[in-house]
Parts: sequence; C-alpha cells; structure tokens
Amino acid sequence: MGLVYVRGVVKWGGREREVRFLVDSGATYTVLERGVWEHLGLEPKREVRLVLADGTEITRALSEAVIELPGYGEYHSPVILGEEGDVSVLGSVTLEIFGLMLDPLKRELRPLRALLVGSRRATFYPR
Repeated sequence: MGLVYVRGVVKWGGREREVRFLVDSGATYTVLERGVWEHLGLEPKREVRLVLADGTEITRALSEAVIELPGYGEYHSPVILGEEGDVSVLGSVTLEIFGLMLDPLKRELRPLRALLVGSRRATFYPR
C-alpha cells in the first residue's frame, strides 16, 4: 500500500503555515514538524508518552492549533510538537474531529460514519 499525503494549513495566533501531512490513521495524534510549530509560536500544554511502531516509548509535548483541510473546513485539534527528525503526520484524533477516515484502497479521505451509543434509541435496557 502506498503512502497518502494531504495538504493543509495550520493556524495559531494570527500566523499560518501550509503543511504537507502524511495521513496515518494508526497514529493517535497529529504531529507538526519543529519549523511549523515554532513559526506559529505554539507552546506546550503538557507532555504525553507515545509508542512508536517498533515499540519504543518516547515523550513529546502536546499543544493545540487550528487545522484547515481544504474542502473540509477548519477545526481546533491537539497536536504533538515534533522534534528533529519528526515529520508532519495527520493522526486519527484530528481525522475524527473533521469527521473523516482514510480509505486505504482509494488512498483518499472520505466522510466517517459516526456512531452515537448514548442515544436513547440505541439503549438496549428494558424500559
């Protein structure tokens, strides 16, 4: 399977930067390359422990930014502040915020079929 990239714009504090994201639905959070988040002036809010594909655990700072995906709008999203060697990745939390999923066969984003479990209509308990 090939890699899927999308273009987006990341915004914060009156600044913005166009970003080429690798779409990785297996990644929890969106990652911003160091040059992007430094240009925007993002500040760490807390640290999170992450597990890489090879099982290695790392710690990265978590912040937030506004992400715009052309044709899909713009939303606030948590973002990992990448360090040297990290690439910009569009992760599953941001995809869900946008209501999107990755179609791996067509290699494109498409609307997500959202589920609502807490609805009274979905409750299976006797009334």
